[in-house]
Amino acid sequence: MIAILDYGSGNLRSAHRAFELADSDSVVTKDPQVCLKADGLVVPGVGAFAACMAQLISAGGVEIIKERIKSGKPIFGICVGMQVLFESSSEKGSTSGLGLLKGNISELSAPILPHIGWNNVVAPVGSKLFKGISGDSFYFVHSFAAKSDIPGALNAHTTYGEKFVAAVEFENIVATQFHPEKSGKSGAKLIENWVESL
Repeated sequence: MIAILDYGSGNLRSAHRAFELADSDSVVTKDPQVCLKADGLVVPGVGAFAACMAQLISAGGVEIIKERIKSGKPIFGICVGMQVLFESSSEKGSTSGLGLLKGNISELSAPILPHIGWNNVVAPVGSKLFKGISGDSFYFVHSFAAKSDIPGALNAHTTYGEKFVAAVEFENIVATQFHPEKSGKSGAKLIENWVESL
C-alpha cells in the first residue's frame, strides 16, 4: 500500500491518480499510523519551501517522515517534497529543512524563472528509479534546486541555466525535483519502478 501524505501541500489528486495506476491500494491520508505502516510514503509539495515546512510541522509530518527513515521504510519526495528533505533553503531568507539529505536548496541561475517545462534527465549508472528511462524528459516547475550532489547517493541531473540535481536515490529515500505524476509515460514508468522496488 502506498500512502500519499496529506499535509496541506501538493498536487494530491494528480499524485494519487498516478500512484494508483502503479498500486491500486494507494491512499491520500494524514493518519500517522497509515503513513507509518504503508509500504511506501509519498511526500508531495508545491509552493514555497518555508510554507511547506510550516505545514509539515503543523500536520505532524516531520515526525512521520523521520520515523519512517529511522525504521528503514521507503519515502518518495516530489518537487518541494524533495527540497524539504535537505538541510535548508535560501528561498525568502533561510529556512531549515529536515536534514535527511546533505546540502542546501538555492535559486537557479537562469535567465527566466520559474523553470517551467520538459527537460532530459541523465540518470547515474545503477539507478533502479530510472531503469529503462534514463535520458527521457520530465516535467519541472520550480525556481530553486539542489546544485551539489548528495554524498553517497545516486544523483540524476539536468540543466536549466546551470546543472542541478533532478533526482536522488539515497538509502530508503527517493526524491525528484520534477513532477513524475505530470510527466506522461516516462513519469508513469518511474513511479512503477519505485513501486516495484518496495
